[in-house]
Parts: sequence; C-alpha cells; structure tokens
Amino acid sequence: MSGPTTPSAGGPDAEQSAAAQPHAELQAAEKPLSEPTVPERQITDHWSTAVSRIRPGEILLRGYPVEQLIGRVSFAEQIWLMVRGELPTPVQGRLLEAALVAAVDHGPQAPSIAAARMAATCGVGLNSAVATGAGLLGDVHGGAGQQCMEVLARVVAGEDAREIVAEYRQQRAYVPGFGHRFHPRDPRRDPLLALVREAVASGEVPGDALRAGEELEAALAEGRTRPVPMNIDGATAIIYAELGFPAELGRGLFVLSRSVGILSHAWEESEGGARIKGPLPRPLLAGYHGPDQRDLGPRGEGEAPAAG
Repeated sequence: MSGPTTPSAGGPDAEQSAAAQPHAELQAAEKPLSEPTVPERQITDHWSTAVSRIRPGEILLRGYPVEQLIGRVSFAEQIWLMVRGELPTPVQGRLLEAALVAAVDHGPQAPSIAAARMAATCGVGLNSAVATGAGLLGDVHGGAGQQCMEVLARVVAGEDAREIVAEYRQQRAYVPGFGHRFHPRDPRRDPLLALVREAVASGEVPGDALRAGEELEAALAEGRTRPVPMNIDGATAIIYAELGFPAELGRGLFVLSRSVGILSHAWEESEGGARIKGPLPRPLLAGYHGPDQRDLGPRGEGEAPAAG
C-alpha cells in the first residue's frame, strides 16, 4: 500500500503557492508593524463626570457614599448636592424645599397638566404621559421664572426698576413674575417671601434679589388703582437668585417641581379608566369659522374646483 503522496517541487500546488507569494508580500508591506491603540483613559474620560462614581458595590454621589445620604438628607438637599456639588446649609435647604413645594401644581387648566392627563387617556403609559406634560414647559408656559431671574439681575446690577417696567409697557409685554390671570394675589407669594426675609435677617442670603423684586413690584403699582403683585414665578425666582442658582437652572428646578403635579394628574387620570379624552367634553364640539358647507361638483381632468 502506498502512503499519501507529497506534491513535488514542480507540481501545480507549488506553482499556485509561488503565484500567491508576491501578493502576500505586498499585504505584509502595507500592514503596519503594530495596530494603533486608543489609551484607556481617553475612552473612560469620554463621559467623565464629577457628579457620580459607580463601581461594583459602590455608588458615590458628589463623593458621598449613597448609603450615608439615605435617611439623613432631604430630597431638596440631595437636589442641591447633585447640581451644586456641596450640601446646603439648613436654611438654604429649607428655602429650596419651600420653592419646590410651592410650584408643584396649578390644576388641570395648566396646559402641561391638561396635556399629561389627555395623554394618559390614550394608553401611552405613565412615563410618556409625564414626558408629554413636561415637554410643554417652555418659554411661554414655564419660562417666566427664568425670565424673572434675568430681570432681577438687571435691577441688582444697577438698572432702575421704573425704567425696566416702562420698557416692558412700551413693548406691550408683561413683566415676568408679576400679576396673575387667575389670582388677584397669588397665595404662594407671602409665605415664600417671608422665608426669604428670615434668611436675609440671619445673614444666610444677601437680600439683593428680594430688594430688586420689591422695587419692580412697587414700580408696577405706580399709577394703578390695583397693584400687580408678584406671582409664584417671581417669588421662586427671588429664592433661586438669592441661593445663587443661574437663571437657566432656575427653570430646570421649576420643571423638576412641576413634574410632581404632572405625575399626580397623569396617574389619577390613568386610574379613572377613561379613554381618549379630548380637550372638550363629548357633548361639546369645537367652534368652526371656516366656509359654509359647499359641494365639489363635477370636475374635468385638470380642472380646478369652483370657488364656493
């Protein structure tokens, strides 16, 4: 029995190997000696953060182990820690919590609340219903607090409150943070400002934003039989400004606060079992101001419809 045959040096396999050799040498010449590698630190720093460090068995929030925070700091204090990097003083935490509590809800007539309730009846899920409501909090509905903080900063910087009020009146615009379409005097104003005055008296906050807000309120009342008192946006704007929050973050805190009301209303509506509730009760129909009913009539090819 003969064993396996070995191709001879001049056989076809040798010819195929010889033909492939120049191509292999070319590939070897093109291939770099070592593949470039991305440094590990460059990868891990892609989302580097000072807010939290998460490792197996470890959760650090601004450097504090979460197990030390649980049960020992309030939610408002935790919010301060997360966005500011340090824990607030007791007075600062109390002021922040008061502002957050005051702005949680303003009833289903508020567009953000109404939209969340409507979404809940469409079966989209609680998370989508809350997102629907929070998504409506923009410049017009939800932005007055940030805008008021910007106006307060102008007064603190030395601009005259009367001139600012005159500027808004000339533009036929509302001064953000003052007046209310529903309340003759916003019931949230006085308790919030009282807390700010206490904090000013104790030296915890400087009082500049409070004085600016009161100057604007006085300027708005001049020449009027009825005053234009500060509303929730103005009162919380003063608190956030006194606490040193930038204006844009003031809006973010309002969104955080109002999301509690949005969640509550969306949950209540979903528990009610109603389906596809529109903006009006079913017996009522939306008004119509378009053309009266008209007939299309016969149409030839390429013929435009006759005017009604």
